[in-house]
Amino acid sequence: MLGAPPVLPWAYRAVLVLLWGLTIWNTLACRGLFWDGSSFLVNILDLGRFHDFYVARAHVDWLTQAPVLLLSRMGLGDTHLLSMVYSATLFALPTGLYHLALARLRHDALLLGFGIAIVAVVYLPTWFFIVGEYNLAFAAVTAAVAIALTLRPRPVGDAAAICLLGVVSVRSYEAMLYLGPLVAAVLVWRLRRIEDRMARFLLAIGALGFLAGAVVGGATVVEYWTHPHFVKVRSTALDFWQNLQFAIPVAALAACALISLARPRWLQGRGPVFTMGLAMAALALTPWYRLLDPDSILYPPAQYLARQAAGVLLAAMLLAMWIHVAWRGRVRPLATLALPAVSRRLVLTMTVLMLAAAVPDLALTQLWWDYLERMRALVDSREGIVRGRTLPLLDWPDKLFAQEWSLPAMSAIVS
Repeated sequence: MLGAPPVLPWAYRAVLVLLWGLTIWNTLACRGLFWDGSSFLVNILDLGRFHDFYVARAHVDWLTQAPVLLLSRMGLGDTHLLSMVYSATLFALPTGLYHLALARLRHDALLLGFGIAIVAVVYLPTWFFIVGEYNLAFAAVTAAVAIALTLRPRPVGDAAAICLLGVVSVRSYEAMLYLGPLVAAVLVWRLRRIEDRMARFLLAIGALGFLAGAVVGGATVVEYWTHPHFVKVRSTALDFWQNLQFAIPVAALAACALISLARPRWLQGRGPVFTMGLAMAALALTPWYRLLDPDSILYPPAQYLARQAAGVLLAAMLLAMWIHVAWRGRVRPLATLALPAVSRRLVLTMTVLMLAAAVPDLALTQLWWDYLERMRALVDSREGIVRGRTLPLLDWPDKLFAQEWSLPAMSAIVS
């Protein structure tokens, strides 16, 4: 597969340029400070050590916090620059892994289409809360599956990369409870098809790492099952619909999937393009829904609510990719999607979906940038204690970003 020429290379490059462009823009906007991010950064700078209070996610915390901690210990005290470094690490690590995944999938149109869909529907609609460890965990799982499905003839390097991703995933996020066994199953399937002993050994270690991540995730769920925060988290698991950036494309993809299961030949017509076209138009227009209905807004906290549904969707897409490679042509909807004309149309449609998904993300980033400027002006213009209840926290657009418990940390960073 890797020996085949890339499919629609311009679409692949356009997705990468857009993805990295958004990553750089979000870094400049210090979006890593959103919600927990400002508190995490203040704790890192104040205590001079990793803020890894949640040991079940420690590996992700170490990776994302190491650069800013190192610079702080070297004497850098510019909080604006440190905020950018922290944001850069939070965004660049998962973006780099998704880049790796797309690079490996670009020789198979169906796999590339699914890869772009994962970035557009799983990553972008939930990455405003980039400090959430799930962002890197989902990216690591995607990269591991992408590499496993496209192993090179000399697989030792690929196996080493998967092994490393498995080690990182041991302590990453509770979603590994179901993502870990899925990746491990893919690796065991691949393990039986290679002869290189070192590669087999490394893949086995990687599989054990993902299984260990599932064990850690399961133990965490059991331990904190009755904790008030986790009770609240479970109660909001179905509130993903509040995230318009996620709900709109997911609804369209779900409709296409259900119809294709009943009528696989439907995928060969214009129906899927028309369905996704409506969804992409609706998605691109989301920043302006507020003009018609004040309650129909892009709401960054809703991205946190959608992370659980995004994890389930990611698992479903990765499973479909595995079925396509392992049982090529045996599942009719996937066999139809794999037809040259249909798969190329899939890549083009998902590329346009990426462009549509970027519109609300850019709109929110601009609002966030303006919010930080107002916070900086407020802190610089006052002395002493500023009482949070006297601030317009519930007014547009501050209500999108402000949380009373994060204001002390945010004010310390922006001043």
